[in-house]
Amino acid sequence: MTDDSAGVIPGDPHHPTGQTVEAVVRQQLSKALGGRRGMLEAAVPTVMFTFTFLATKDLRLALTVSLVTAVGALIVRLAQRSSPQFCINALIGIGIGAAFALRAAKAGGDANDQALAYFLPGLLYNAAYTVGLAFSSIIRWPLVGFMVGSVTGDLTAWRKDPQILKLCNRLTWLLVLPCLARVVVQTPFYVLGKSGEMSPDTAIAALGIAKIAMGWPLQLAALAAMVWLLARDSTPMSAEQAEAAAQKLSAPADDVDEDDATAR
Repeated sequence: MTDDSAGVIPGDPHHPTGQTVEAVVRQQLSKALGGRRGMLEAAVPTVMFTFTFLATKDLRLALTVSLVTAVGALIVRLAQRSSPQFCINALIGIGIGAAFALRAAKAGGDANDQALAYFLPGLLYNAAYTVGLAFSSIIRWPLVGFMVGSVTGDLTAWRKDPQILKLCNRLTWLLVLPCLARVVVQTPFYVLGKSGEMSPDTAIAALGIAKIAMGWPLQLAALAAMVWLLARDSTPMSAEQAEAAAQKLSAPADDVDEDDATAR
């Protein structure tokens, strides 16, 4: 990509400034992924659900413990006046999982069927993301590009620069990999547990462990790969783009955890 100092005309609003596309993408990815704290807030309710259900075989209790854990994290966030986005995401996930479990119960499923149904939305979510992200890259409208456009004031201007388009494509494929890995690894446990070819207890435990192990650890690995890729180049932004990005990224500052500092 272009060098920061090449062809810069001081005071020319159409020439590059100190702000770079890579810096914008790093900050936006940090916000989107939530840092270590955001990932833990998503993982802990799953841990509580899995262990509680396996220990008691009581789906209602497992859901309640999971819900209380997420609400507790939300209260802490609100008390600290930091972004509750990831706690709310966890609560939505619990609600959707509970709805699937209730649907299984109404269909005559036992406690094991209901617990397996709780994990189904996660599989569908990751499958949808895999298809959507991959498709956006294949047709050369990578999703990460819109992340750049959302803070530069023009949703599609990034496509005019072949280097930025290439960067956004690579970053989008890096987002595909964790989602695809979860689908490939977790789907067999769900299918085998539903068919009876694997003990339901074993399938539920495997799904819980896999969801935790392939949650924030995979996200951190993907983020590390993105940071490495972003650190290789420096694509300057015009003054107008930099000003728009600065306004977007400066509000509010607490959307990014202190833990995210290592990701920048």
